[in-house]
Formats: sequence, C-alpha cells, structure tokens
Amino acid sequence: MEKQLIISVGREFGSGGHEVAQKLADDYGIALYDHDLLKEIAAKKNLKSEDLEAYDELKWNRFLYRTVRGLNSSPEQNVANLQFDFLKEKAKSGESFVVVGRCSETILREYESMVSIFIRGDKPQKAERIMKYYNMNEKDALGFMKEKDKRRKQYHNRYCPIAWGDSRNYDLVVNSSRVGVDGCVEQVKHYIDLVRKYHK
Repeated sequence: MEKQLIISVGREFGSGGHEVAQKLADDYGIALYDHDLLKEIAAKKNLKSEDLEAYDELKWNRFLYRTVRGLNSSPEQNVANLQFDFLKEKAKSGESFVVVGRCSETILREYESMVSIFIRGDKPQKAERIMKYYNMNEKDALGFMKEKDKRRKQYHNRYCPIAWGDSRNYDLVVNSSRVGVDGCVEQVKHYIDLVRKYHK
C-alpha cells in the first residue's frame, strides 16, 4: 500500500498557490480539497452547500455568540469545525490528499505524513496575476489582494496559535515570483522526496 501523503498548502492571494496545489494533486494522483469540500460535507450532512458557503472563512465575533456544553451558536465557527472534522476524518482514514488553507497545517500537524507549505509572492507579480485573472486594473487588483489576505489572516489566526504566513508554521515557504508555479511544484516535490528518504 502506498504511504500516506498529506500536502497542506497555505498561500497569499495572487501567488498561484491554488494552481500549485492542483498540480501537486494531479502529479501524485490524489484528491484536492479546497472550498469545494463544503459541497461534500453538505451532501454527507444533508445540508445545502450554499448555506455553508455563506459562512466560509469569515471572521468570528466572539462577542455575538457563546458556547454552551461544547456547542457554539456562531455559524462561522460551526462551518469551520465541520471542515476541520472532515479533514481529520480523511487523514485518520489513511487517505492521501492535498488541502488548500483550512488551517490544515495546524489541525493535521500530528500526522507525520503531512507536509506543510506556504506559497508567497512579490506584490507586482501577484497584482499582475490578479489583473489578468479577474480582468481588473492595477488599483482594484491591489485592493482586492489586500482584502483577501486580510480575511485569510483573520480566519487563520482565530483558530491557530501561530500567525498566518509565519514561516515557523510551515515546512517550506516558496516565493512563486522567483521560480514560477512549476518551480514551486518542483521544489515541493523535491522536499517531499527528501522527507520520505529520511523518514522511511
């Protein structure tokens, strides 16, 4: 049986991190879990995916909700917990997969088969990617990038002890502006080969 491999991908908006994750999943022939995992959760729980997506990766306001007997009245936290539990179940089952975000580098840290990476980039190259992908001008792209990263940071830092983007939280941090998407994939695969070599 093939040894389990879990790849956790954190990324700055516009860095191409999602593309890196997709290429890794394709190269290893394993599943990719990103925001679409809510559809799988919804089907399993007999819920509407749109209802879950409405509260995905939102900032949780602790002053508006409370926890009683382990149950929280915050829909944002409940949706986050559903995703965390889903990923833990997949990991526990022995499945190999790539996961984008979802605090996965923290919630799956106990698994030796997990490799955590963070894809960052330089502002000009990230803005250029966003402008092209979303058909935006530079000013709008920079504002969009700032807002998306702010939202990711708030979400991550709500549930994780080490701040989003802090290199101590990841096995490997790669700058896509320096090596491109394919270069990031190459670096990650090389690192995984080394990890497997020294942890047989």
